[in-house]
Amino acid sequence: MNSFALLLVVTAAFCHAAWNLLAKRACGGTAFIWIFASLSALLYFPLALWVLLIEKPNISTYQIVLILGSAVLHSVYFILLDKGYRFGDLSVIYPLARGTGPLLSIVTAILFLGEQPTPIALAGAILIGIGILVITGNPFSHEETNARKSIVYALFCGATIAGYTVVDKIAVSTYLIPPLLMDWSTNLGRVILLTPYSLKNWTKVKEQWTAHKKEAIAVAILSPLAYILVLTAMVFSPVSYIAPAREVSILIGTILGAKLLSESDFRSRLVGAGTMLIGLVALSIG
Repeated sequence: MNSFALLLVVTAAFCHAAWNLLAKRACGGTAFIWIFASLSALLYFPLALWVLLIEKPNISTYQIVLILGSAVLHSVYFILLDKGYRFGDLSVIYPLARGTGPLLSIVTAILFLGEQPTPIALAGAILIGIGILVITGNPFSHEETNARKSIVYALFCGATIAGYTVVDKIAVSTYLIPPLLMDWSTNLGRVILLTPYSLKNWTKVKEQWTAHKKEAIAVAILSPLAYILVLTAMVFSPVSYIAPAREVSILIGTILGAKLLSESDFRSRLVGAGTMLIGLVALSIG
């Protein structure tokens, strides 16, 4: 991965951790998700239209199917992430959600696809697992229902991350959908999917806008920007390099949660997040 791609990915990591901090503060549910998705669709529409007119990408049935699939996966991802933040700390949910996707991918490959990862890749998977245990303790020993719920939501969130990463990589590298247009289209798809809920619960939408207007605007800008930067890097760099590099956001998110939200167990969570990051790098190299 060249220096420009690395710069894009590291910048994206900071943007990603920042919008997750704001989403944690809001914890506004599906109404909040619909608000910032709608704002993103409006704010990035001129750029998406410019890309569409200038680059004139081919948008056929295959591209539309990929966009729809990504929109569904991203919608599920945001809903699970919000629920996780409602019950758990940023410094727990964020690294779990970001780190379990690759771990689940390698477990699936071994159990169902008959793949045989290298020793380095297996060591990386083990390190991710150790990092999870360091951050959460024994997930099955938590007496609080909310703690168990938050971990379950984070793990499922990791699975959706693995899913949309593969779909979006195919979309931008194989079917050549411009990254900004891809992200804007999935954003619009999320707005459409969540609009029936929002119309039915319009009072909640108004409450969230009144209470968390600043957070919604910031997330609307930072969330697409973070992913557009990653998708841009994917165009000319292998996803196996990009995926672990962007996970430096795990450390950033853990530090933000501990320092700005005064969450407990900072040292152990930082050690766990660092262990997961090393595991992700090993998984990529392997």
